[in-house]
Amino acid sequence: MPNTEAVLSVLKSLQNHICAALEAQEGGGAHFVADEWQSRLGTGESRVLKQGAVFEQAGVNFSHVKGAAMPVSATAHRPELAGAPFEAMGVSLVIHPHNPYVPTSHANVRFFIAYPEGKAPVWWFGGGFDLTPFYPFDEDIVHWHQTASDLCAPFGEGVYEEYKTWCDDYFYLKHRNETRGVGGLFFDDLNRWDFNTCLNFIRAVGAGYVEAYAPIVARRKTLPYGGRERDFQLYRRGRYVEFNLVWDRGTLFGLQSGGRTESILMSMPPLVRFEYCYQPQPGSPEAKLNDYLRPRDWLGESGFAGNGAD
Repeated sequence: MPNTEAVLSVLKSLQNHICAALEAQEGGGAHFVADEWQSRLGTGESRVLKQGAVFEQAGVNFSHVKGAAMPVSATAHRPELAGAPFEAMGVSLVIHPHNPYVPTSHANVRFFIAYPEGKAPVWWFGGGFDLTPFYPFDEDIVHWHQTASDLCAPFGEGVYEEYKTWCDDYFYLKHRNETRGVGGLFFDDLNRWDFNTCLNFIRAVGAGYVEAYAPIVARRKTLPYGGRERDFQLYRRGRYVEFNLVWDRGTLFGLQSGGRTESILMSMPPLVRFEYCYQPQPGSPEAKLNDYLRPRDWLGESGFAGNGAD
């Protein structure tokens, strides 16, 4: 049997580590407020930072739930587990900065175990992280992906490439024909290694998120911006809402399993703007974003076709 207490310890430690790293970017001016909750399925702790100098809203959520039957969203590709009791735990976060030059970021690490009747328990890990810039900088994207590649390297050849491709495929808005951002890592059904190795990989992903994101925030948080950049940021946040409500399996799992709605929808941006048939002015910094919203070999290309805000 996998050690669920060890998973809980790693997840709570990651929540503490990530919140401390994000608060450090605020310089002591804003802090996360913890909201411990209990639902019919389990317990959790949502930590939210609002209206900081750097982060307009940042949420880092821990949850530990149990259910009598796996919801449809979790068994669509594993029908043999339909109706099985389950236990799920994870840390999920979405960060919405004030400054349009600081990208939005998301990370998630999670553990599932199902108990099909008359069979051995089935367990797996999932998670990853991805970056959603509005005014992309090449050096930030390379740093993000290099950090992802480095954390994957000890776990075997080709792990980064596999999970990078999976991220590109998953965080894709089919109705818009564009990626949500510039990708990162995404994986699910992870039990390819022994339990302890899989758990160590989860720990590395959580730590790698901080190593990848904090330097980007530090470089961009003081860049000057005006109303044009802010309007574009709010418009592009609409894509984030579209993905989370239409395509995201985690959102569907939480809602279908009867999870805590406030925590599930913590990923929504505090402000967002929708505009009918918006088209950026040709040649503008806003128009250059389009070249980044497709799968690319960020570490292998000699140079990008567009240089974003550089």
